[in-house]
Amino acid sequence: MSIEVSNITKIYGQQKALNDVSFKINNPEIVGFLGPNGAGKSTMMKILTTYLEASEGKANVNSYDVLNSKKEVQKSVGYLPEDNSLYTDLYVKEYLGFNANVYGVKKERIQDVIALTGLTPEAHKKIGQLSKGYRQRVGLANALLHNPEVLILDEPTTGLDPNQLVDIRRLIRTIGKEKTVFLSTHIMQEVEAMCDRVIIINKGEVVADKYLEDLRKGQEQVVVVEFDYRVEDAFLLKLPKVKSVTNPHGFIYEITFSTSEDMRSHVFDFAHDNKLKILQLNQKNASLESLFRELTS
Repeated sequence: MSIEVSNITKIYGQQKALNDVSFKINNPEIVGFLGPNGAGKSTMMKILTTYLEASEGKANVNSYDVLNSKKEVQKSVGYLPEDNSLYTDLYVKEYLGFNANVYGVKKERIQDVIALTGLTPEAHKKIGQLSKGYRQRVGLANALLHNPEVLILDEPTTGLDPNQLVDIRRLIRTIGKEKTVFLSTHIMQEVEAMCDRVIIINKGEVVADKYLEDLRKGQEQVVVVEFDYRVEDAFLLKLPKVKSVTNPHGFIYEITFSTSEDMRSHVFDFAHDNKLKILQLNQKNASLESLFRELTS
């Protein structure tokens, strides 16, 4: 068991940030910790990385108790905090070299994590010269330096542009094939793009713990498509298994299908047959969105 949380409660003054939280995470697994702002996500992650102590309950990471075996937990966990504070005056290799000395890992590992996180083109620059996306990569590279078994990522995609989002998602999926990744977010699309499982927290309490595959079974599916030209809803309603079509704004359409089958290929064929260009084409899990709204409203 990579992470085991049992009845964790955290109290700040008179406020309960976490209330009797329990869950277990296996290895390898990518688990999304989903919840609205202020739900207790960052507090839970700081407890798991030993930055905070729980008021009540127990937590183990890689079989080490987070209260009584802090050094062992820190050695076996890679942590990317939400603010991702970096030494902006240092060069990328210089920063990673400094942390390699702290961890006591070989210098060769620096080049390995630079290649893994796609930092090679920017490795000669100072961190202060990097874009937000590349700074996130530096944070991930640093979290991976000591080859930890568990990665804990707090809002890893905050502030990234669409291209950076795709790159970071792909990187996290790759890492998650071999390691346990526990990442927090308040964005459902991030969970759908990266995770195998979702734990939803609201007001400090776990309100759902589901595998996405189970959520998708027998559920509706929403495809979000943006064309380069306006299309009448009536034409989109002719697509197979369509339940409804909405046009929230511009040339963007949300098409609800009464099936869990991936219907994006049908939308693509529709665009091709009607000489339309697709500017974006995404799939949303309608059941996850409904579940989140129901449990956190």
